[in-house]
Amino acid sequence: MAAPIRIGTCSWADEALTKHWYPKEVKSAEARLRYYAERFSTVEVDSTYYRLPDESMVSRWVERTPEGFVMHVKAYGLMTRHPMKAEQLPPDLRETAPVDDRGRVDRPPREFRAEVFRRFHTALEPLRETGKLGGILLQFPPYVVAKERSVDYLRWALEQLDGDRALVEFRHRSWLDEENRASTLTLLEELGASNVVVDAPKTEAKNLVPTVVAATSPLAYVRFHGRNAKTWNVRGGSASDRFDYLYSEEELQEWVEPLKQLGEAADEVYVLFNNNRWSKTSQGELAAQAPANAAALNQILDDSGVPTG
Repeated sequence: MAAPIRIGTCSWADEALTKHWYPKEVKSAEARLRYYAERFSTVEVDSTYYRLPDESMVSRWVERTPEGFVMHVKAYGLMTRHPMKAEQLPPDLRETAPVDDRGRVDRPPREFRAEVFRRFHTALEPLRETGKLGGILLQFPPYVVAKERSVDYLRWALEQLDGDRALVEFRHRSWLDEENRASTLTLLEELGASNVVVDAPKTEAKNLVPTVVAATSPLAYVRFHGRNAKTWNVRGGSASDRFDYLYSEEELQEWVEPLKQLGEAADEVYVLFNNNRWSKTSQGELAAQAPANAAALNQILDDSGVPTG
């Protein structure tokens, strides 16, 4: 049997959702997560990219979601070689972190990064022990290009996950261009890591990878970033500008067959919408893009006979 397609959004607490999706009476953090989990069966936690999670917070996520709910957790920035401010680290790590003149952690040794991985892993234990942990999203920055040194780091990073499932998203085109695509997919399969399939603007920009519908592990993962080519690389633009896009029904229809294929190739399939702004509806009201598109895709798949969960 084909795996059901489970659909959700990247974060349940973005401004678009808090302003234009949750009912006004749903105000607290607890109420919002409970409300979200009644409507979707999976979510991607992105706040962990900016600060290491702590176990008490993760325990609250577990308590506020039903049995069977799945949370995928984005790796803290230092785990994927992003430049992070030292002030974002726990105080004891902050004291020993090598920093540059802008206050950013500067080329820390692997022992330092390993400790970050260890703390991240420990904090997620409540999700792990209740079966609610999906995968760890390792989103690498555009300057991590396909070369031997990068492959070496990828192998090392996956070892640090200590058994958790890796979802690998590249942001430099070289990994999935025609020259390197086959070798990259083979590498991910060898490592037991999931190729993160992306829907994004169709341009030749180096920080945009092509959409490669391929399952390299039993867990298939798709992220919808929107197709806003005009704002993707605007200087001074914010992340929310980059992902400001509402998919049309026709654009979502394009994904029926690819998702059906992933459902036949993998044991689990997750689709997460990362378009994080709001748009006017045909009725002239403002609506959050991600949950609107998530619900629409779920309906399209149901109407097409593709199992959803």
